[in-house]
Amino acid sequence: MKKIVASVGLLAVGASGVHGATAATLTAENAKPWSVSATLRGFYDDNVNTSPHNAPHQESFGFEVRPGFNLFWNLEQTSLTLGYLYSFRYYDKQPLGNDQKYDQSHTFNAAINHAFSERYLLNVSDSFVIGQEPDLLRAGDTFNTYQRIPGDNIRNYGQIKFNAQITRLFGIELGYDNAYWNYDDKGGDEVFPSEAGLLNRIEHYIHIDGRWQILPQTVGVLGYRYGQVDYTADEVIGQDIATFDLYKSSVRNNRSHYIYVGADHSFRPDLTGTVRAGARFTDYHNEPHGETEISPAASASLSYTYAPESSVTVGVTHDRNATDIFSAVDGNLTTDAESTSVFGSLYHRIMPRLYGSLTAQFQNSEFNGGTVNNKDERYYLVGLNIEYRFNPHFSTHAGYNYDRLDSDGNRSFDRNRVYLGVTATY
Repeated sequence: MKKIVASVGLLAVGASGVHGATAATLTAENAKPWSVSATLRGFYDDNVNTSPHNAPHQESFGFEVRPGFNLFWNLEQTSLTLGYLYSFRYYDKQPLGNDQKYDQSHTFNAAINHAFSERYLLNVSDSFVIGQEPDLLRAGDTFNTYQRIPGDNIRNYGQIKFNAQITRLFGIELGYDNAYWNYDDKGGDEVFPSEAGLLNRIEHYIHIDGRWQILPQTVGVLGYRYGQVDYTADEVIGQDIATFDLYKSSVRNNRSHYIYVGADHSFRPDLTGTVRAGARFTDYHNEPHGETEISPAASASLSYTYAPESSVTVGVTHDRNATDIFSAVDGNLTTDAESTSVFGSLYHRIMPRLYGSLTAQFQNSEFNGGTVNNKDERYYLVGLNIEYRFNPHFSTHAGYNYDRLDSDGNRSFDRNRVYLGVTATY
């Protein structure tokens, strides 16, 4: 029965693609049921406020302390994982918008996998964060904002999935996703809208997939997904430059219907891929003109474990998403953005005790509606890390992160960060 539980974990990881950070990994049967760790690192940030090119940049040195723990339970039919990571980051110069010279962030992750039988599997996972950096506050592979945002900003993302193998060749998957954002920056107006006014929201998604075993290594998928996005801040976020009407957050509420086809394929045990492609029908029911839009929606990913402790993952997604840009002209509003995101990660064991990793992403977003209609932004993200493990309990690491935004507006920026640190694990 433990093999059943392991298979649930593989289903969760394979299906999570976009939201891989929320899925907890099962431990080996002989591993201890808990672990604790602590990291101390120094860093340099040459644009801590993510200021645009035409504004003064503030650089800062500092240090970060990151303690955390993980708990694991692996029973005959059920596995449970819990994790928490705390970060205290101190800057030698106070960042813009901060009341002090430090930031604090919290990350909680939980997942439970249960096999009712060999045919019926349940996966539940949740990820809750309080933080400031955009890569921590996103719930998928698409960025809604690129700037560091001071304060105790909250993001929660949860998933429930139920898989049922009805016959030898046919199964179904039922799922519900929920994402929640609550930004600390509140009280904006039509000239300077707040992050809360622009981005505080709850997203609900329900899907049902039919899954056919076309070949021993290939599963075909036909699915439907319903989405609902409700903006919750109840703040003024802009004024129409033609009619002078004021608009509140909820004007961007929308409902969507997805229809898609796809496949999950195992080329070999260490090489797997997924693809989904279809259309999205979106109704902006609070928008003055009651706009309804049809757009493509697609995702694909490929994972390859090419050597012991060495793997590579690449992927692409295309869909509509929330944006922190808003404008209005004659009742035509900036409702959202349509984004294509290409991403990849590489983890490689260079020598028995030396490891390296590389992450990269490119996102192109085109705005829909308002004075910025059809204008776009291009975001680049690269991260490099080298780790040397002296023994299973102590390691040292160094890394570099580069962020760049090229915008048709006036907020393009570059950001370079380097760090050096040590980690103790038990």
